[in-house]
Amino acid sequence: GTKQALMIAMLRRPEGATVEQIAEAAAWRNHSVRGAMAGGLKKKLGLTITSEKSETGARVYRIAD
Repeated sequence: GTKQALMIAMLRRPEGATVEQIAEAAAWRNHSVRGAMAGGLKKKLGLTITSEKSETGARVYRIAD
């Protein structure tokens, strides 16, 4: 039920998530989402996060398995 759990769930979806989608769902600003990914998910939890540009040009992030 935490915002971090929400972010992880969104990043584990097959389609991944954009920073904007996570920010809207968690009621955060974009820079807070990027900070949480770098500090909370990558450094503290040791998760590998990949990113790629979609056809629309938006950057999509996913947790690598």
